[in-house]
Amino acid sequence: MPHYHSLGKIPHKRHTQFRKPDGGLYAEQLVSTEGFSDNYSLVYHTWEPTRVLKVEEPYNIAPKVAIQNNMQHRSLLGFNVKPQDDYLESRKYLLVNNDVYISLAAPRKSMSNYFYKNSGADELVFVHKGEGTLKTMYGQIRFGYGDHLVIPKGIIHQFEFDTTDNRLFIIESFTPLRFPKRYLSRAGQLLEHSPFCERDIRKPENLKTHDQKGDFLIKIKRDDMIWDYHYQTHPFDLIGWDGYLYPYALSIHDFEPITGRVHQPPPVHQTFETPTFVMCAFVPRLYDYHPDSIPAPYNHSNVDSDEVLYYVDGEFMSRKHVEKGMITLHPTGIVHGPHPGTVEKSIGQKETRELAVMVDTFKPLKITEDALAIEDKNYYKSWIE
Repeated sequence: MPHYHSLGKIPHKRHTQFRKPDGGLYAEQLVSTEGFSDNYSLVYHTWEPTRVLKVEEPYNIAPKVAIQNNMQHRSLLGFNVKPQDDYLESRKYLLVNNDVYISLAAPRKSMSNYFYKNSGADELVFVHKGEGTLKTMYGQIRFGYGDHLVIPKGIIHQFEFDTTDNRLFIIESFTPLRFPKRYLSRAGQLLEHSPFCERDIRKPENLKTHDQKGDFLIKIKRDDMIWDYHYQTHPFDLIGWDGYLYPYALSIHDFEPITGRVHQPPPVHQTFETPTFVMCAFVPRLYDYHPDSIPAPYNHSNVDSDEVLYYVDGEFMSRKHVEKGMITLHPTGIVHGPHPGTVEKSIGQKETRELAVMVDTFKPLKITEDALAIEDKNYYKSWIE
């Protein structure tokens, strides 16, 4: 996980008096996980973060599931999701189960009149198109093409986009997103064989203390419901903070590929893990260098997981037709592999320029109505010569 970080002003000892210039006390808040037993941060507010003016009636945003039990290869044309102005309204759930929600979003406008907090899930927002600033009470993170933005549950944030043409691939995980254990030392340091290191993790910076009172709307999501909370004080009123729990960015362009003499299995591309799914990044890399190697992946049937691949950019030697923003779903136990002719064509090739994000879930995924609306319905036939 990200290592210790601190921004702004904090007292010498935790849980001690920390006074403002006028003599009043700053309000300390512990943001903890797993019942005070895992990573946490201590944050210091200008005002108590509990001043609620009003709570409106919640409304339901649950995914509308169309297919409960899927046993068919499917392809979704992600760029067919129509842009919408509002960030939250633009998010379209496509593939879901009790562990993870996978969605796409094409927001045109920044979150200017509200803040957002997911109280039930960590969120990973992969930026396919667009750039801007992720604003949080911990500080700001500039983002752009290829960034994984990891926002732990409970963190209030705003997206400020510099453009109107934004395309996002979003993961909501109901268990914490972590780096793979095999990449970490006993002390939590990313080891030499890891394809990325702490220098690649972009932490919050430019902490701005908003000492303001008024009516500040925070949309809080939990259990497929949105609660509109109105607070008396600005949520980004921190004077300082420290700890291990905070949002961060990791660019897919900083992932260093692991290669070998023969074709390497997907775990060498892994970026994140949870008890219920894993994520990988496929990046430009040199092909296998055994004199008889076959660079194209072999046919395979993963009998323990559904495989989701989000195509970002480049050429994919195993597929005849790939579009930017396309999603493929290959369900548990059904064989899939390279298209006819692509295996022979791959022999002798020296490198690939592909860019993609993969999610392998350990429980089957359900298909939503929004997914069917952008589906290539003949995809499962695409292996026919």
